[in-house]
Amino acid sequence: MYQLLSEQDDFIVINKDPNVHFHSQDGTAGVIAQAEADLGYKLYPVHRLDTPTSGLLIVARTPQAANVFTQMFTAHQVQKYYLAIALGKPKKKQGWIVGDMAKSRRSMYKLLRTTDNPAMTQFFCASLSEGKRGYLLKPLSGKTHQLRVALASIGVPILGDTLYGKDDSDRCYLHAYCVHFNYLGQQYAFEQLPLHGDQFVDESFVQLVNEQWDQPERLLWPSKR
Repeated sequence: MYQLLSEQDDFIVINKDPNVHFHSQDGTAGVIAQAEADLGYKLYPVHRLDTPTSGLLIVARTPQAANVFTQMFTAHQVQKYYLAIALGKPKKKQGWIVGDMAKSRRSMYKLLRTTDNPAMTQFFCASLSEGKRGYLLKPLSGKTHQLRVALASIGVPILGDTLYGKDDSDRCYLHAYCVHFNYLGQQYAFEQLPLHGDQFVDESFVQLVNEQWDQPERLLWPSKR
């Protein structure tokens, strides 16, 4: 269900498996409830991941820490980076995807042309094989389904994301890869490659990430135009 990567006085960092609920539902413990049971203390979520998405979650251990992290997320002081795989080829290899988001049908969201309160995403992509590309994504906002909607809006829905695309697979290929933040004057950086998914653990994808996208905070990210 998850792996405990770091246990600090005020927070923990876990790596959530794909297809694990964040909140408990259907009589099954979600990842937060399970972590509480395993660790033996109360946890306070400060951000979340969709059920099909794997990767890094910061979880506060006290209400005070939760308040600090909530303020940090609101002020965009936590830098998050995601990995994805999609079929097809976008019009450009890097850039921004910007637009307001609105509810659509079947619990879906759609990206609008307006920018009153936009979802903003930066991205790089690189070829893995014929018709398949890897993506490094940096959300600059925290909208529901933001990255899934962003890639679908440019014609390359995430592989295995059956809500926004048509290509079924062994999982939805979206993973929260890195988080970087300064908490109470101390800098923290956590990085975790995906552990699940045939395409994610394939040598070609691991090589791409290690050669081009290791330490993503140091990359020259595309400027907004």
